[in-house]
Amino acid sequence: MAVNLKDRNFVSVADFNTEEIWQTLETAVQLKLARYRGENPPLLAGRTLGMIFQKPSLRTRVSFEAGMTRLGGHAIYLAPADIKLGARETTEDIAIVLSRYVDIIMARTFGHDIVVDLAKHATCPVINGLSDFEHPCQIMADLLTIYEKKRRLEGLRFVYIGDGNNVAHSLMLGGALTGMHTAVCCAEGFEPDQALTARAKDLGAATGAEITVTNDLKAAAAGADVLYTDVWASMGQESEAEKRKQLFEPYQLNAGVMKLAKPDAIVLHCLPAHYGEEIDYETSRLPNSAIFDQAENRLHAQNAIMVLLAGRA
Repeated sequence: MAVNLKDRNFVSVADFNTEEIWQTLETAVQLKLARYRGENPPLLAGRTLGMIFQKPSLRTRVSFEAGMTRLGGHAIYLAPADIKLGARETTEDIAIVLSRYVDIIMARTFGHDIVVDLAKHATCPVINGLSDFEHPCQIMADLLTIYEKKRRLEGLRFVYIGDGNNVAHSLMLGGALTGMHTAVCCAEGFEPDQALTARAKDLGAATGAEITVTNDLKAAAAGADVLYTDVWASMGQESEAEKRKQLFEPYQLNAGVMKLAKPDAIVLHCLPAHYGEEIDYETSRLPNSAIFDQAENRLHAQNAIMVLLAGRA
């Protein structure tokens, strides 16, 4: 093991440096190979994961819970009504109490500040399962998927098409830290956070990664190795859905966009997908589509994160 991540938090992709990201990806590869061999190494035996949910989920809940089970641990699902973060009890008190019961806390929340507060006050590792500002576990799965398909990350041309949301934020940081040229292409007025963009550019300067934000889809997609999209209206933005649909219509990932990219460009989507909006169904099912490999890799990437934070790798 090259690095020691024991008792660290994973709230932002940038909580890990380049070496630590690669350590996590390499660990994920080994755990995935073990599963395909029919092995379930009990690396998390006797460990308990507390899972805090403010938002409903398919992939986040099942991948974390199944991952703990396969590695010999136990996961406890805490629904929104079970805790009522900040309403029935302060985030600080919840973090302190849960730390006395569990070995790792994972939180899927609306506000990023909630995950930050949990990490500040907890005495066990805290993992950001999703917040309104970042989605770091998803991006670790994305990087793993791209590496599997392309056998490298450094120097690839990666294009994210859609809203400058939490996924876009974490992708920029992940691309910057791994030397992957990353372009975020979105409708005018929906660009990613400027401060985070500036930080990603600074991180990219050290790895040679170019981080760009543009409204020009044709220019962004030209020669791309990876094309990635996400829903135009995230959970909690339902009232804006129709307006966003009109503004983002020119940014659909479809056959026309695929023609601009390299012939072997892979297609990614973090799911759930709204077919006919951000991506058409035909593009999602192309031979180059890796969206379901990407979904599976949530399990393996998160297993690696938990094993490393627990100091069991």
